[in-house]
Amino acid sequence: MDIETRARNIALLILDVDGVLTNGQLLFGDQGEAMKLFHVQDGLGITAAQRAGLKVAIITGRESEMVRRRGAELKMTDVYQGAADKVQAYHELMNKYNLTPDQTAYMGDDLNDLAVMSRAGLACTVANAVPDVKQRAHVITTREGGHGAVREVIEFILRSQGKWEQIVVEYLKPVIQEVRQ
Repeated sequence: MDIETRARNIALLILDVDGVLTNGQLLFGDQGEAMKLFHVQDGLGITAAQRAGLKVAIITGRESEMVRRRGAELKMTDVYQGAADKVQAYHELMNKYNLTPDQTAYMGDDLNDLAVMSRAGLACTVANAVPDVKQRAHVITTREGGHGAVREVIEFILRSQGKWEQIVVEYLKPVIQEVRQ
C-alpha cells in the first residue's frame, strides 16, 4: 500500500516527544527541572489536525511538567507520560477510540519507538532519526525533530485526506470577510 493511501486512513496521530516535538536536547535548570523547546509550527499543525477531526496524542517514556503544559495548551486529552511500555498505551488509545492499526499513525525517532511504529498503519519519523528507525518508516520528514517535523507530517496526512485546503480557508476567513465589507 502506498503512503498516500495509508495517510487517507488515519484518524489518530500519536507523537513521541523528545526528538520529535523537541530537538531531543534536554536543558536542566538550577532546580533540576528539564526544559524543552517546542516549535510553534508544530503547535499550529496539531490545532489544525484537531480542527480537521484528527485525534492527536502523545506517548513518551519521560515525565515532564513542560509536556503536560504543552499538551494542555494544545487541548490534547491523551498525553501518556512515563510510558515504559509504549505499546500498552498505543493499545489503550486504539481501544478508547475503537480504531484499527491502519487508522493510526505514529511518529518517533529512536529505538524505543520501533515497537509502536511497527504496529501503526503509517510509521513516521524525523530527518535526524536513528538509521534503524528510518529504515522502518513509511514517511521521513525533511525537517528535524523540534523544527516543524510534526507539522510536515500533519500537512501530509491532511492533504492526503483532502482536508488541508479547508484548513487554509478557515485561516483566511477574516480576510475574506473584510474584502466583502
